[in-house]
Amino acid sequence: MAALANGMIVNFTNLASDAQVRRTTIYEHFDILKDTLVLHELPARRKGRSFQRGTPGYGEALETLLMHELVSYSDYRSGEPLSFWRTTSGYEVDFLLGDHTAIELKATSNVRDNELRSPRALSEEAGFKRLLCVGLERTPRRVGSVEILPLKHFLEALWAGEWT
Repeated sequence: MAALANGMIVNFTNLASDAQVRRTTIYEHFDILKDTLVLHELPARRKGRSFQRGTPGYGEALETLLMHELVSYSDYRSGEPLSFWRTTSGYEVDFLLGDHTAIELKATSNVRDNELRSPRALSEEAGFKRLLCVGLERTPRRVGSVEILPLKHFLEALWAGEWT
C-alpha cells in the first residue's frame, strides 16, 4: 500500500480502510519506513504565525523567548529559582532571578519612565539588588534605579554570568 502511495498525498484513513487494518497500524508502518530511510515524507508548507511589532502577540512571543533563555540559564548555570511578582493593585514584574534580580520585559524601542513603576514597587517592597528592564532599545541606559538593556545585550551578559 505504501508503494502505491508513492508521490501522492497520503490519506491514512483511506489506506487503512483499503488494507482492512486500523489507521494507527498504517501510521506505525509508515514510521518504520521513515526510520529505515526507505520513505521520505515531504510535508505541506505551513505559513508560520507572524509576530509584528506593536501587536500583543509580539510581546507574548518575546516574553516566551526570554523565559526560555532564563529557564535554560537557571537549569544549566545558576540553579537559581525563577518566579514572577504581582500585587493585587496591578503591579507586575515578569521575571525574578533568585532573590536579587528583577527583570521587566518591554517589547518597545523606547521605554518610558512611567512603564518602570512595577520594578520600582518591587524594589520598595522586597529590596531587590538589581532592577532591569529588557527591551528593544538600541543602547543601554539607566532611569533612576532601573537599568534598561537591549535584549541582545542582556542575553550576552546573562550567559557571561553578570547577573548572578
